[in-house]
Amino acid sequence: MKALRHILAVLTLIALTGVAQAADCPRIISQSPYITRALEWLGRVDCIVGVSRYDLLPLPHTGGVMDPDRAAMEDLEPDVVIYSEWTKAEAAQSATPPTAQALRVGGFRGMNGVEAMLLEVGRAARVADIDQRIARFAADWRAAARNVPSRQRRVLILSACGKAPYSFGKGTTLHEVFTAAGFEVVADHDNVRNFQPDTPNGDVAGWIAGRQPDILFALQDRKAESCNPAIAKPGIPILPLTGEYFTHPGPGLLKGLDELRQTMADYGN
Repeated sequence: MKALRHILAVLTLIALTGVAQAADCPRIISQSPYITRALEWLGRVDCIVGVSRYDLLPLPHTGGVMDPDRAAMEDLEPDVVIYSEWTKAEAAQSATPPTAQALRVGGFRGMNGVEAMLLEVGRAARVADIDQRIARFAADWRAAARNVPSRQRRVLILSACGKAPYSFGKGTTLHEVFTAAGFEVVADHDNVRNFQPDTPNGDVAGWIAGRQPDILFALQDRKAESCNPAIAKPGIPILPLTGEYFTHPGPGLLKGLDELRQTMADYGN
């Protein structure tokens, strides 16, 4: 009888622990891949029950960034749905089940925005030490930027692949990151400029030549078979970087800065 009581006590403790863990892990729908990456970094990937159609996780899809699918979300019974700021507030409100919290996060307009995004996602995911994690992230990315041997070179940051490349200018997260690393980003525009082919302002090669950068950083898409040849026309050194480290705001920027440091070290040699 005593042994039976002991077994029952152990089973009860296991059950109560499971309930506590379940309560501590909200059911989350991630409506953008960069939000999923943030949750992975925070150790909360097991809390995700649904993702957008652009995500690689093998989970139920809940529509896209611009067109979230309410019916798919309701089937998953989420506690919180985390949207990108690119999802309009009205669309997020309309798609979110009434029993769930809707959260829209940014991260594309500077590192303060990236840190705020990680903080908001962490709090929604009930990460106990989120404030300390964000403080460490802030210190880590600044330290990584200082370790890049930039030599104050004039640079441009462009997507390299596709028919319509785009440049990162003032006000973007990448402009701030590369400036913190000691480069002079010589883009003459704010935010992101898209170069559409066969338009009056679509001559990306002429624009690059006019800006006279010392280096062009080309953010490469791993899936692309070849990159836009127009970018190479000015004859300016092109240094490729892994696009996904830089175009998804969040902890991947640490990998991007490490790659940037190594790229510049190799270029200097």
